[in-house]
Amino acid sequence: MSKIHAEHIFTSESVSEGHPDKVCDQISDAILDACLAQDPDSRVACETLATTDLIVISGEITTKAQVNWEQVARKVAADIGYTARDIGFSASDCKVFLSIHAQSPDISQGVSEGEGLHKEQGAGDQGMMFGYASNETRELMPATILYAHKIVQELASLRKTRPEKYSFLRPDSKSQVSILYRHGKPVRVTTVVVSHQHTPDMKSAVLEKLVREVVKKVIPAKLLDDKIVYHINPTGRFVVGGPNGDTGLTGRKIIVDTYGGVGSHGGGAFSGKDPSKVDRSAAYMGRYIAKNIVAAGLADKCEIQLAYAIGIAHPLSINVDTYNTGVFDDDATLEKVVRAVFDMTPRGIIKTLGLKNPKGWSYRETAAYGHFGRNVFPWEKTDKIDAILKEAHKYCDCECGGGDDACKSKCEEKLDKAPVKAAKKVSRALSSPQEDVPEAKKKTAGKK
Repeated sequence: MSKIHAEHIFTSESVSEGHPDKVCDQISDAILDACLAQDPDSRVACETLATTDLIVISGEITTKAQVNWEQVARKVAADIGYTARDIGFSASDCKVFLSIHAQSPDISQGVSEGEGLHKEQGAGDQGMMFGYASNETRELMPATILYAHKIVQELASLRKTRPEKYSFLRPDSKSQVSILYRHGKPVRVTTVVVSHQHTPDMKSAVLEKLVREVVKKVIPAKLLDDKIVYHINPTGRFVVGGPNGDTGLTGRKIIVDTYGGVGSHGGGAFSGKDPSKVDRSAAYMGRYIAKNIVAAGLADKCEIQLAYAIGIAHPLSINVDTYNTGVFDDDATLEKVVRAVFDMTPRGIIKTLGLKNPKGWSYRETAAYGHFGRNVFPWEKTDKIDAILKEAHKYCDCECGGGDDACKSKCEEKLDKAPVKAAKKVSRALSSPQEDVPEAKKKTAGKK
């Protein structure tokens, strides 16, 4: 659900792992993974540029790890599918230039615990970061960006798992999904745009048929009808693509990486940055907080803003906005709940989400198809539902002061006498958090 109240059509785009900017994001994050695997305290700010038969890796990296930067970059390009020598960008043939130096000591002392003006580990930079969640999809993501991701991700999967059948597909592609919203909920897909790099001999009808099949597979049938307008390779040809068709840079797809234009964005990119950089880690924490609030049933949608100063541990400000969908009349109450439940210092974020020691996931995985909405990442867990509801119960305006059942009973007595207030809504959330979230179901199993 977008933040627009009137009936409207909202659009979000995604790009595939073979898009030139995403090639760079993945190389930067693969280098981060390689550093953290050997030295979890690595400080990494890695930028990548890719163009015709060239990769340039630059930035500030301080690490004890021994990493072959060039080898990492070539492997990423090969994994994506850039292995043909005749398309202007090949993992084996492209040149790789390196320009890497250590992190500034002035920054390091403010980020390292006990070294700076303030003794706690401070934020790696100033700025504001946002997290967002909405109950319009099972993943608690805006539908437009979620399905735009799924389209290009499925096309990439087909290209890589069934190369003989889909040999006409090349790595670079983009998607765009437009959805009609009514009363804040997605009603139907109105338009799908897909531009996909292909071999010179591909017939356009083949790609059009494939895209339609993929759309039916990844988008719920209730959102599809025969009125959808498709624009597939609307220029008529997309043979020259990837870094040969457009120079790529790390961090240039920040809206694709987040919420497709629905949630706000502080402007900081994610890829290539270690978790001491709050541009990345605090944005992950914001998503974690917002998702747990929505999963707990305390709002239909929620946006969190966190603001930091370099070298300072605690956020300068915390804002919660539910766009009038929250259980409390004043979202400032939810801010109190957030402050009580979550540790939003850099050290606390890193510890809570395990950002220095990824287990079962990698930063490179985040660098294509969105940093949010896939349960493999720790910031997608909804394991704070019980803690949030317990804290929220303190602000319930009923008088029961008891457990879930007592509160529910008391609040139900009020229904015929007064409008539904926060007390009733919190009670509902206490008894049945967001049902579409698998983790929420597990947490509340057996409570009723």
